[in-house]
Parts: sequence; structure tokens; C-alpha cells
Amino acid sequence: MNELMTARSLTTRPVVTLGGDAVAHVKDTVCDAAAARITGFTLTGRGLLSGPLKEGLPWSAVYALGHDAVMVRGRQGLVSAAAMTAHQQTVRARVLGARVVTEAGTEVGTVLDVVVEGGTGGRVVGFRVAASRGFAPGPTRHRRRVYVPRGGTLEVAGRALVLPGEAVRHVADDLSGFTALVCGVPGARRGPLP
Repeated sequence: MNELMTARSLTTRPVVTLGGDAVAHVKDTVCDAAAARITGFTLTGRGLLSGPLKEGLPWSAVYALGHDAVMVRGRQGLVSAAAMTAHQQTVRARVLGARVVTEAGTEVGTVLDVVVEGGTGGRVVGFRVAASRGFAPGPTRHRRRVYVPRGGTLEVAGRALVLPGEAVRHVADDLSGFTALVCGVPGARRGPLP
């Protein structure tokens, strides 16, 4: 499995051609939540005062999503941002703040971020969640933030994500622990929440 990263960490990441030319910066990630895949990126200009670009970067034009940059073969892969986002919404608009519940109706919490696979994958593998009191008891002021795998199925119902019950049996407190959990590293799994 490729490196895991959060969608929010992709904001302002440079878009660079394989020839080394800087094209733009990522403004937001566009995804198909039901298919659990990145479908592209909206872009902003490279300058300090530059605003959003009318062009977007579809996932099909991405050569690789790396730790430091989004690599593309060339600028010719860019498309109209409006056309690209016509049927999908940005992570910020659609997923952040959405409720997470299990198929059995257990409230898990609220989505703070989306965890995606880098490289050539572009898969959504989980979520960073502000856990509900029933899921992770504790003081309201300091709600526990946990990483939850998306599981084998993911349903989107309005502003709620419905995960299979087995997906939330094991969670991680940080991204490195979540990476170990998703990759199946022995001893990395955290037991059910109290």
C-alpha cells in the first residue's frame, strides 16, 4: 500500500509536471464518496495573490500523488473545473462535518478529515473523526479524535456516512497507527473503544 495522507494536507500542495514545471497548487480535493475515490483536484494559482483557477485536475491526469507534490505528465491534462465538479463535490463541501454512523445505527462521530492513499491509488481508506460521547467517552471540550477505517462498504445518505460495524471495531489515535492498522501490521490493532 502507498503512503496514506489526509485530504486537508493536500491543500496548497504544488502540482508539478514530470519535466519540473510548477503548474498550480491544490485548492481542494474532489471525491466520489460513494465510490471512495479521489476524482480530482480544484486548483489555485502559484502566486501569493493568485486566486482559484478555472481549470481543474482530474485524477486520470495525475501521474502520482506524493508526499511533497502532485505529479502530472503535463499541463494538457487540465480540464474545466466546473465540468469536473458538476457531479462530484469537494471534500470540504460534501464530507467534512458529515455524521458517521454504523449500519446498526451507532453514532461514531463527525468527519474532520478524509484519509487517502497516495501514489497512483487515490482510494479513500478512512476518516479522521471527532468521536461522539457514546463511541469514545470523555469530556465534551476535548472530544477524542480517532482514525476509523471505511470498511468494505460505504454508503452515503445525505450528510451521513454509513460504515459497516466491523470497520469501527478497531481505531487508531494517529495517522501512523492508522497506517499500521490498515496495512495489517501485527500488534498495531487497537481494541474496541471502552
